[in-house]
Amino acid sequence: MNKIPRRIVTGIKDGKSTIVEDGIVQNAVEHFPNLIISDVWNTQQMPANLNYETQIPNTGFPQTPKNGTYFRYVSIPPDKELGVEVKIGEPHPMMHQTQTLDYIIILSGELYLIMEEGETLLKPGDIVIQRGTNHAWSNRSDEPCIQLAVLIDAEGN
Repeated sequence: MNKIPRRIVTGIKDGKSTIVEDGIVQNAVEHFPNLIISDVWNTQQMPANLNYETQIPNTGFPQTPKNGTYFRYVSIPPDKELGVEVKIGEPHPMMHQTQTLDYIIILSGELYLIMEEGETLLKPGDIVIQRGTNHAWSNRSDEPCIQLAVLIDAEGN
């Protein structure tokens, strides 16, 4: 599986459905060695405007637009490639929290979802509903893990 995905965008031209774009995602950034985050698409409002796209800067953990969404493709390398060192009794160094509702599916590889209390191993086909919680990802295998995520602006917590 490629670290940077191909993106096909459809639309309406001259009253007919058509493919308006077909190419490798241009908004892909290597934030750490082999940690690739591609923000494939975003919306700026609800309901979404089908005739409008705003290119977003890829900063790794950008603020989801108010009433908007991000569609994100992530390739997470093994922890040993990131140089992540987890110390017993301390929070995971990649722990973070976003004010979003995230729908996440694991496409390939495996990954641990680490919470402030507890963790679980995710495998291909597993789905996570992340509700604005503090969390980290840990790839303890020898292969990259590919995940897809839809991040939706949310309230609460």
